Amino acid sequence: METKITTIDEYINGFPHEVQEHLRQIRETIKNAAPQAKEKISYGMPTFYLNGNLIHFAGYKNHIGLYPAPQGIEAFKEDLSIYKGAKGSVQFPLNKPMPLDLIAKITRYRVKTAMEKSK
Repeated sequence: METKITTIDEYINGFPHEVQEHLRQIRETIKNAAPQAKEKISYGMPTFYLNGNLIHFAGYKNHIGLYPAPQGIEAFKEDLSIYKGAKGSVQFPLNKPMPLDLIAKITRYRVKTAMEKSK
C-alpha cells in the first residue's frame, strides 16, 4: 500500500539529493516572495495557498515543473520563452541553474492577483 504524502518536507525527501536541492531552493524562494501563503500538498504537489492555490511546483527526472496558473505564465511569457512549457506550466531543466529571481517575480505577481481577487 502506498503512503500518501502530506507535507512538503516528505515530498522533497522522496527525491535524489541533487533534485532535493533544487526543490528546497524553489520552496524557499516562494516562501520569501509569499510569506503570508500557507503550504500544503495539492494535486500531489507542493502548493502555496493564498485565497486559492497560488503556485505549485514538482520534481521530475530531468526538470522541475512550476505551475503558477495560466495568468502567471502569460504575464512572464517573454522571460519564460527559453523554457518548455504549456498554458499553466513551465519546465526548468535540472542541468541548469534554477531561475530563482524569475520564480520570485512570478510568485509576487501571483500574490498580487490573489489579493486583488479577495477584495
